[in-house]
Amino acid sequence: MGPTTFNGMPIHPLLVHFVVVLVPLSALLLLLSVCWPAARRRLGVITPTVAFVSLVLVPLTTQAGEWLEHRTPRDPLVETHAELGDQLVYWSAGLFLVSFAWWAIHQSRVRAWWAKRAGSAPTQVSRVLAIGFAVVGIVLAVGSVVQVYRVGDSGAAAVWNNPEDASATQDR
Repeated sequence: MGPTTFNGMPIHPLLVHFVVVLVPLSALLLLLSVCWPAARRRLGVITPTVAFVSLVLVPLTTQAGEWLEHRTPRDPLVETHAELGDQLVYWSAGLFLVSFAWWAIHQSRVRAWWAKRAGSAPTQVSRVLAIGFAVVGIVLAVGSVVQVYRVGDSGAAAVWNNPEDASATQDR
């Protein structure tokens, strides 16, 4: 299990901020790379690198959240948040895999290797693969941002819809 506290405070809220920035950033970089060849060339390995960092941080954040969940009273809002958070790793993994594949298939060494093995129809096969990766990349980019929103919204509801906090605020 990864780190759970930092200076005595739960680390989950800190890690969440990295995930909330890096997963949508990964999605944006992938969209730019897929839809704009000049951006793909300029971004290069940055796109899969940011997606990889996101992929590493999502499970760490989830584990820290589960640690925190087991130390708080049972709450259906927290359970919903945890279930949605558990799904984010799949979206993040997809972003990384497609980002890496998209970067790799546009490398000259990979193109040369593919041309040797593809035989008589390398451009047609390459075009079909590129279109397939582009479509999957766009779906993953949009889906991952939607999932980050869903996880964040449920987390905010779990934190701010606590009846004890509401009654304390009304007493002021």
